[in-house]
Amino acid sequence: MDLESLGGLTMHIILSKLAPQDAASVACVSKRFRNWASDDLLWSRFCADDLDLSSPLDPLDNPMPSFKASYQTWRECFNLYPWPLVTRVKRCWGGLRDWLAINFPEVSSTLRKGASEEEIQELEKSLKVKLPLPTRVLYRFCDGQELTSEEFSGSAPGNLLGLIGGYSFYDHLVNVSLLPLHQMIIETKEIIRHLGFGNRSKYVVVAASCGYNEKIFFLNCSNGQLYVGTRNLSTDGEMLPCVPNVLISSLHDVKGSQQQDAMLLWLEEHGRRLQNGMIKVRKEGKVRSIILFPEEPSICSLAVTNGVKVRASSVFVPEFSNLQDDSEKFLFAYSIRMSLSPEGCKMNGMTFSSCQLYWRRWIIRCNNRIVDDVNGEAVIGKFPLLQPGEEFVYESCTAQSSSPGSIEGAFTFVPGRLADPKGSAFEAEVARFPLLVPEYIF
Repeated sequence: MDLESLGGLTMHIILSKLAPQDAASVACVSKRFRNWASDDLLWSRFCADDLDLSSPLDPLDNPMPSFKASYQTWRECFNLYPWPLVTRVKRCWGGLRDWLAINFPEVSSTLRKGASEEEIQELEKSLKVKLPLPTRVLYRFCDGQELTSEEFSGSAPGNLLGLIGGYSFYDHLVNVSLLPLHQMIIETKEIIRHLGFGNRSKYVVVAASCGYNEKIFFLNCSNGQLYVGTRNLSTDGEMLPCVPNVLISSLHDVKGSQQQDAMLLWLEEHGRRLQNGMIKVRKEGKVRSIILFPEEPSICSLAVTNGVKVRASSVFVPEFSNLQDDSEKFLFAYSIRMSLSPEGCKMNGMTFSSCQLYWRRWIIRCNNRIVDDVNGEAVIGKFPLLQPGEEFVYESCTAQSSSPGSIEGAFTFVPGRLADPKGSAFEAEVARFPLLVPEYIF
């Protein structure tokens, strides 16, 4: 059959089944084929499929005259990299930006535009490293976060704007942001020198908590793994890998099809957790931030007893963990959130407008073996009074010799107030929740 005898609609359907580069090759056959292959409706589909573009834009979000011109500009801009890697990174950042725009727009405004090839080369020259391909492309799309010196030090009032987020317990506050290239150079030179790694170190500092509150992430440019420092970082250079090693591949292979280093895998996993509601933005007082305490089963427990709802979860704290201590190797922070149903506290057919905690019991397990059975008054020295519409939240921590472990227990409440009880005391269940060193460490 003579393909040129087919109608435009039929050819559009045929061409839409091709890859963009094949459609471009078809344009070389004849003038008529060139017209068919130049149909902007066809290229709008390619832009949508590959780049998630709904309008013709270049990589800096400038408008382009057509989808075909837009697609060509993107290919030319990233011609040094495998195209599947480029589209994958585009989806990663696109998902993160979309989530932030809806849930935490203040962080969106801190994300810098993509770095140029020259800026990446300047970092490599200055630090004497060669960044893995996936990390290079990640920074081509977004050059980390631009925070004020007050925000980065953690001294500014208002929200904590680290993209990775964090947690707090007692006086320990963590909120991790991604460093821009220029900051990576400064901090890597300073921290690597302080740790005594030498001038030929393959590590670069890519993320850190505001104020450098002892939580620092290092990318090893040689093996592509991302590491986080432990309690022994400053004395022994001790670190933990943040991503399963088996997933890392083709770090510097521009012709490969499965390039993925730990930075890309780490950010993709973070995006998935945000998008599926595993972690969320929380407001504590007047401050909002991304909180890493999980909010969904099975690593978050939920129990309701007589109208008292208790949600509990934990997060691994690598910066306070000590791999050299056999008895307290891993530290976990845990978050307990308790609230009273809108109907109040219900007992034996009666309803009370409040109840107050006066006792707790914790059963802590390590590898299914009870290692601690705690009974005592109050929680963190407080006797919270629960009333409808309010939530009491507290964080604490515990150390474990190995992983996994768990915590479960109960809070004893009195209907009414401790000073004016309205009924018999009852136990509100705290369903078991895990203490687990995860495959992905944030």
